[in-house]
Amino acid sequence: MGYMEEYKLWLSRFAADEEAVAELTAIQGDEKEIEDRFYMDLAFGTGGLRGVLGMGRNRMNIYVIRRATMGLAKYILSQGLQEKGVVVAYDSRIKSDVFAKETALTLAAAGIKAYLFESLRPVPVLSFAVRHLGTAAGVIITASHNPPQYNGYKVYGADGAQIAPETADAVTGFIASTQYGEALPMDEKEALEKGLLQYVGNKEVDDAYIEMVKGLSLRPELLEKRGGDLNIVYTPLHGSGNVPVRRLLKELGITNVTIVKEQEKPDGRFPTVTAPNPEDPAAFKLAIPLAEQVGATVCFGTDPDCDRLGTVVKDGEGVFRSLTGNQIACLMLDHILSTLKEKGNLPANGAVVKSVVSTELARAICDDYGVKLYDVLTGFKFIGEKIQQFEETGDHTFLFGFEESFGYLSGTRVRDKDGVNASLLLCEAACACMDRGETLYDALQRLYKKYGYFKETGISVTMPGKDGADKIKAIMADLQKNPPCCLGGKKVLAVRDFTRAIRIADGKEAPMDFPKANVLYFEIEGGNWVCIRPSGTEPKIKLYVATRAATPEENDAFNAQMAEAAKALLA
Repeated sequence: MGYMEEYKLWLSRFAADEEAVAELTAIQGDEKEIEDRFYMDLAFGTGGLRGVLGMGRNRMNIYVIRRATMGLAKYILSQGLQEKGVVVAYDSRIKSDVFAKETALTLAAAGIKAYLFESLRPVPVLSFAVRHLGTAAGVIITASHNPPQYNGYKVYGADGAQIAPETADAVTGFIASTQYGEALPMDEKEALEKGLLQYVGNKEVDDAYIEMVKGLSLRPELLEKRGGDLNIVYTPLHGSGNVPVRRLLKELGITNVTIVKEQEKPDGRFPTVTAPNPEDPAAFKLAIPLAEQVGATVCFGTDPDCDRLGTVVKDGEGVFRSLTGNQIACLMLDHILSTLKEKGNLPANGAVVKSVVSTELARAICDDYGVKLYDVLTGFKFIGEKIQQFEETGDHTFLFGFEESFGYLSGTRVRDKDGVNASLLLCEAACACMDRGETLYDALQRLYKKYGYFKETGISVTMPGKDGADKIKAIMADLQKNPPCCLGGKKVLAVRDFTRAIRIADGKEAPMDFPKANVLYFEIEGGNWVCIRPSGTEPKIKLYVATRAATPEENDAFNAQMAEAAKALLA
């Protein structure tokens, strides 16, 4: 069936929904818009669904949510796990609460109990709740740090990590076999009376989660001693981090915290920012003047679902500097390893896990401390898989995991990146710096001087719609067949072709111990590299450029040169 037939079918199928009919009627005659909304089903990837709000099969709406949930329910039933139930959470985005209730009541209609949070919660709390309540799965309604017109639907397995690719494939199959007409929610009153819907909150989950995160403190005595001296500004960027982050910091003794009032309350419109993304320095445009006013030296920001943490810190000249996700991660990593070594608690089998596109500075730090570093594909679920593997085999003790996209984790009872956990780590690292008479910025420069100057640049190019998807596919196919021999004036030594899980060097192919993925990684002489992959959640193609040099000035110039060469690959 073509997109125009699908469009007409939706108009008739949902004729009783006046809001849906009005929206679809308004685009009548706009064939390009109709095509974009109806040429495909919104893709269910390993992270679930993510898309623009609106009516259509390629949009986020209650009908797409119900169908996806019924597909998930069929998968749970096929595994015989229906008695365990599913926990459902949501963040501050537009219609997140509506979609969460639709999810819970559709599960109830399938005979699966839903534990629905009574108000918005962060991703890490959902991940923790799956394990804490012992459910078969978890769902959170969020589009992370995307602009306000987006929302999403993320699915977690019983281990608390986002579902693995093979599980996602199975769920996708059940969704594809589900008709919109059969995906109907149960009445809320009926679900409550039948025990198929239970609202959860502080007593069931939150208190246990906060105690767990507090237990990840490596130097509680230092927080007691210096926590009150640390002056920080925090912004939840209109999201779900406001309550748990502030509660955690207060209970740890970090009491000198000023909140950006304009960004304190949940608001899915995100009126003070272009996008609620703590990776973007512009997200701190209100925090920095406030920090100057109150004399703070550090600003924190978490995204709407509070799985990411961004920060700006004062340098030696009193200027606020935005740190990259790689820099923040290395400050945390050095704090963790140095503290464990100092206290004699560094395990001989300690391990750190990072995404393959994250900084190699972490490898230099780990090598110095005799800690094993593992690379995994992009997606925190792969870090979660490593944690599970370590626990099952006993071969390694998990110490820290991170992605360059501002995601960090030091515990094992959450299996996704955790902005609350990250707030603890960075506050503790800042207190440790104060105790040594330095700032976080000083500590970062110390790491560079010791291990070398590393720089990473991320480039995202948006290619929307069907035409964009086709172009991204063509770019990846062409680079796989015709990889560059040089980039930025440097020789490409090897190609890691994750689409076939092989490494190609000097014309010889060798297998890699990685799942297959649409990723190409070019190893470049001098310890430099460039990676390219399509985004799994947005209509974007992403480039990662990493360089190292003898001085920061030389590295800045070379990184810019390499970035231009990498962008030319997309032409």
